Amino acid sequence: MKAYTLLLGLVLTSSFAHATTVSSCDRQLNFTKPPERAVSHDINLTEMMFALGLQDRMVGYSGISGYLKLTDKFKQQAGNLPQLAEKTPSIENLLAVNADFFFAGWNYGMRPGGPLTPHTLKPFDISVYELTESCIHIMSKKAANFSDVYNDLLNLGTIFGVEEKAKSLVESLKAEIADIASITANKEKPVSVFLYDSGQDAPFTAGAFAIPNAMIEAAGGVNIVNDLPSSWAKTNWETVAERNPEVIVIVDYGKTTAAQKIAFLQQHPGLSHVSAIKNQRFVTIDYAEATPGIKNVAATRKLAEAFHPALFRSKPER
Repeated sequence: MKAYTLLLGLVLTSSFAHATTVSSCDRQLNFTKPPERAVSHDINLTEMMFALGLQDRMVGYSGISGYLKLTDKFKQQAGNLPQLAEKTPSIENLLAVNADFFFAGWNYGMRPGGPLTPHTLKPFDISVYELTESCIHIMSKKAANFSDVYNDLLNLGTIFGVEEKAKSLVESLKAEIADIASITANKEKPVSVFLYDSGQDAPFTAGAFAIPNAMIEAAGGVNIVNDLPSSWAKTNWETVAERNPEVIVIVDYGKTTAAQKIAFLQQHPGLSHVSAIKNQRFVTIDYAEATPGIKNVAATRKLAEAFHPALFRSKPER
């Protein structure tokens, strides 16, 4: 009887050893064990899962090839994992693979009042963890910063029981940002920067609540629309012309190439006097670098080197 009681205790301890709670936007998520059949939406979120080595806990991903974001490196990392939907998945897509976890965000696979939300997936026992940057669409939060990305990685580490790997990864990212900041601290002044995602009638760009705002600041720049109280949103060409950015960051994805975007800006009659255009100061980053994820820090170094090339040329070898 004593042996049976001890064995039962060990079983119960093992079963609930991973019981944990994390915050997801304005909700608390409770887990009694790590998810075993996870799905992630969009390339930046999926790459966070891959960075933590969670492919074996996944049954698929969505929202990548339909927006021309698929890369050879991503396909190599994904291995045999299937893409469940080229764009936004349906509830049926998730049910078909018996998913128990969905990593997505607001405007990253979910939208308020849409068919896929934490509320609509709860009856099917599918837990939803929301991308921290995207929480601005349903609640108040501070402007985007790297802590949003660190928070997601650490929370995923807690949810899947790979806390130490997540902590180690976050510490390495923090160290890289600190190194960049130590160099850009020697700048004479911040460089004024405009990020151009897309749009011809009106430019689609990154406001205060989008991660590029934090990347630009860490790289020694200032986002000319950092007073835009949104994440990804439209502004107008008059504002761009008036604020006269010294550098323009191009987000390269989709059917319109970076070269075509640059050509459009160069030919825009209202922008001919803009410093970045006159001096041909363009920097290109891809979608996964411009959205919250594992590539933000390396992309920040790329921006910093473009904003302040003299500082990085003079940096001693490590």
